[in-house]
Amino acid sequence: MTEQEIEKLVREKLNDAYQSEEHPKKFFITENGRGVTDGGDLYNALLNDMMRVTEKALTGILKEALKK
Repeated sequence: MTEQEIEKLVREKLNDAYQSEEHPKKFFITENGRGVTDGGDLYNALLNDMMRVTEKALTGILKEALKK
């Protein structure tokens, strides 16, 4: 498998896993533990960041494992 094929496979599998789960419509965050603020953008930004980090980690692991 080439590095590009590994990257594509990881991306596709993560996307499939993401699509198979139901995600919250809104993410609520409280500043002082009382008032609730709609933070949907914050949730989506965090989720996208974590998906990118996971994709990079899995791709790196697979590339390293296939070198051996």
